[in-house]
This record gives sequence, C-alpha cells and structure tokens, in this order.
Amino acid sequence: MTVESTAARKPRRSAGTKSTAGKRTTAKNAPGTDPELVQLLTPEGERLKNAEYDKYVAGITPDELRGLYRDMVLTRRFDAEATSLQRQGELGLWASLLGQEAAQIGSGRATREDDYVFPTYREHGVAWCRGVDPTNLLGMFRGVNNGGWDPGSNNFHLYTIVIGSQTLHATGYAMGVAKDGADSAVIAYFGDGASSQGDVAESFTFSAVYNAPVVFFCQNNQWAISEPTEKQTRVPLYQRAQGYGFPGVRVDGNDVLACLAVTRWALERARSGEGPTLVEAYTYRMGAHTTSDDPTKYRADEEREAWEAKDPILRLRRYLEAANHADEGFFAELEAESEALGRRVREAVRAMPDPDRFAIFENAYADGHALVDEERAQFAAYQASFADEGGH
Repeated sequence: MTVESTAARKPRRSAGTKSTAGKRTTAKNAPGTDPELVQLLTPEGERLKNAEYDKYVAGITPDELRGLYRDMVLTRRFDAEATSLQRQGELGLWASLLGQEAAQIGSGRATREDDYVFPTYREHGVAWCRGVDPTNLLGMFRGVNNGGWDPGSNNFHLYTIVIGSQTLHATGYAMGVAKDGADSAVIAYFGDGASSQGDVAESFTFSAVYNAPVVFFCQNNQWAISEPTEKQTRVPLYQRAQGYGFPGVRVDGNDVLACLAVTRWALERARSGEGPTLVEAYTYRMGAHTTSDDPTKYRADEEREAWEAKDPILRLRRYLEAANHADEGFFAELEAESEALGRRVREAVRAMPDPDRFAIFENAYADGHALVDEERAQFAAYQASFADEGGH
C-alpha cells in the first residue's frame, strides 16, 4: 500500500465543488482572494508569506518538516489498516480521518506536553502526536474496552462518542487549570456537525465568561454524516466566536504548516491569560463518516475529486521536493516504515480477545430489569440460531 492515495496524484481540478445538495461556496486557494482563510502552503506546494502567522513557524527546520510529513503518512497508513480490519470483521466500526491529516498533525504538534487534549472519536493523528500507541485506539472499536489508554499518561482524554460533550469537559478542565494558576492550555476537538449541539454553545459561553484557557478546534470536513455544512450554519463557523466575545479564525485544514502556526498562536493566547479561541480548520472528509456510512448516496464524485487535488500529504511532499528537503531515500524508508506499522496493527488487533457479546446488557440498571432480561434472552436465542446441528 502506498503512503499517498493514488487519487491524490490525479490532475488538479477547480476548487469549486458540486454536490447532490446543490451548489456550494468553498474557500479559495489563490492567495489574496479569500482573506478569511489562513494558508501558508498552496496545493502545489508553494510557500506563501503571512505577516501575522509566519513567526509561529519561522524557526521550523527541514528535519521538523520531514517529521510532519512522516506523521501524516504513518497516520494515514494506520487509518487505512484500521478500515481494512473493520471490513474483514476484526473491528465493529471505524471512523476514518482520511483527508484530515494536516489539521490533526499540525494542531497536535502545536501542543505542549503539559497541555490537555479532549478529542472526539476521529482524532487518531492527534493521538499519535500525544504519544498514544495507535494499537490502543482499536480496543474500543473492537468492543473489548472503553478506551485502552490512561488519559493522565499523555494528557489525552478518552475518545468521546457523544457529539459535542467533550467541549464542556474541556471548558471545565480549563477553568480548573486557570484556578490552579498553571500556564498550560486545553484544546477541544469537534466537527462542523457538533457545532450545532447545545453543549458546544454552552462551552463557548462558559469559556468566554470565565476567560478559560481553551482552544476550540473545529474540523469542518464539510459533512456531518450526510448533512452538508450549509445545513449547520448561515455564516462561516469561525465567525460564531464573535457572538461570544472571543476571536475565531479559519485556517486551511489541508495545510499542515498553517494549522501548526494558527494553533500555536491560539494556544499561546490561552496560556497568557487571553482566553478562548475558535479555530475552524477548513478541510474535507475524503472517506465515509464511519465504515457504516456510504457517502456515494449523498455527495458527488466531482466534489471529492476537487478536494483530492488539495491532498495534505501530497502538498507537503511537493514543498519538500521543491526545497530539496527530502530525497527518494527518505520517501522509500518511510514507505517501509509505514508497511511495518500496518503489520504491527494487524497483529495487535488479531491478538485481542473477541468481545463479550452480552456485555451490553450488564450494568444497565443497578438491580436488574425485566425488559433487559427479556432482551438478553432474545439476543441469546438469536445468537444460538447461527449454530449448526453439530453445535459448532
């Protein structure tokens, strides 16, 4: 398996998109045409100057740039392996991050060790940046545990399935950080769909009123399952911050350098006592919402193809090659490393126990319940119906 999607190598197309939901306006890539979008690397790998954010990546070295590229490649390889394992029946579900690598790696590498991260269920790249072993992310999706890692070891909270609730957790934690007098910051991840949840609105209110040191990092991947962004808001998502009294900024979510710079800026604001920030990473979910979803039912192929031309990994590779920061030896070595990671993930998942199919009925009520007992019996009979006459 190659480290880049083959589709990303297709000829570049117009940034305009078409969907079954109708025409949509997307952020433009040409410098100077969309002041709302912070971009430091064009899809062609050209470095753009930005007076406000250049200083946050001014000291980045070629080795660090190669490190960002490696992070994205290995994260994509892990994600692809997990998707394959679900298709093979080894995982019950998987939420892919395909296309969102730059948003996650850029923001994840902007955090300090003493910062605290509250993810959703798709932040596999951020988990990688926080030092969480990728194999530990898979137990929950196999149904054998509720997380698989100690949040206190990496300051990376367990995945949150309830949409938007982690923003409240992050706000409360950040308020505690402020009361403790620490200079660390908190970052909460959520999607464009979650921005419509009441929990997110409440977290914005509390964080603003209490000047909490929190960064709200919204990965706007254009689709909340089958609902496009225009069904969530009539204004760009980052502008919502204005109504709560703190700044918002939209960054090119397929530009790892811009995501790194903008998140560093936002985290520094939080640490210095300037309060919350909303970062909208304008990106695209190139795969399905989860492995139970079929995106061909609600979006057009032309839309995905237009975004594939802005692939975050290919973009940084073009820049590395143009600047002579990486040679074929580097890419070949990384390809081998990615394949080794894939093998390790496969072996780890297949070594996990099978999930307890009846665990779902446990602890639903403290003293038991007749309806739960009835449902357990029905499920047991259903499971038994798969056995053949020989009892196998």
